[in-house]
Amino acid sequence: MAVIAFIGLGNMGRPMAANQVRAGNEVRGFDVVPQIAEAAAADGVNVVGSIAEAVERADAVVTMVPKGDHAREAYLGEGGILEHADPSTLLIDSSTIDVQTAQDLHDAAAEKGFRFVDAPVSGGISGAAAGTLTFMVGGAEDAVEAAKSIIEPMSGNIIPTGGATSGQAAKICNNMMLFICLQACAEGAVLARKLGLDAKVFHDIAKVSSGNSWALQTWYPVPGVIDTAAANNSFAATFRTDLARKDVGLALSGAEQVGVRLPAAELVAGQLQQVIDDGDADLDCSVIIRNIDPQAPGLPQTDKEQQ
Repeated sequence: MAVIAFIGLGNMGRPMAANQVRAGNEVRGFDVVPQIAEAAAADGVNVVGSIAEAVERADAVVTMVPKGDHAREAYLGEGGILEHADPSTLLIDSSTIDVQTAQDLHDAAAEKGFRFVDAPVSGGISGAAAGTLTFMVGGAEDAVEAAKSIIEPMSGNIIPTGGATSGQAAKICNNMMLFICLQACAEGAVLARKLGLDAKVFHDIAKVSSGNSWALQTWYPVPGVIDTAAANNSFAATFRTDLARKDVGLALSGAEQVGVRLPAAELVAGQLQQVIDDGDADLDCSVIIRNIDPQAPGLPQTDKEQQ
């Protein structure tokens, strides 16, 4: 049995921590939002009131926070992980953050004698709950090898990606491709409906043809076609639009650093930003279909429409 500190117990962190409990590990959980942390207690997580309490005598720390600023605060801030954890503790950051922040965390951890890996994930909330996430793990070879046994209860795939920050690089590129595919699904779904095609018939064709993608199979933005689509639930978030916009922004920032232009990613960033500007940052990112067809099936009604 390992003692694992889990920092960040939101939509992804909570089911990931629950899988650690089911694997027989002792899990101490902390989240800056007390209500979120307390919800994890129902899964068997020992909820504590500070990072210092969580990391005491821990074999490993797993962080799953929304943004780079949050990761910096968790590791480098006053009362943070590097201040209170023992240097023998393995540090695993599974947040999706910018490459520079990941490098800074690697450097700060190494300076204090810690092993640290950047290990972002793919697979969404459903993968987190099922324990089938893909982990992209970057860092020193010994740290990556040590992380595998901690990651295993949460994962379907563990893929070493290379040295420091390579996990984040892989995740940023992957998510950029995902959201470009989602935009294609939204455009294809609208055009198919406007041309008179039944939504289910068209989806059945696309999923066995060259239009297939993970987004089409899992997030197709039309209600009643696939069970896992947010469109079935008025686009309640499985992946919030503001977080999707953040991830595309990370790809664009990385591209700027290396002198590459990403026109499709720029387009998708604009589509996601439009939803945010309309006040719906908390809706599922697949609601971008609304930008193409404001009358698309499954969209939540506005207050004006309900009157």
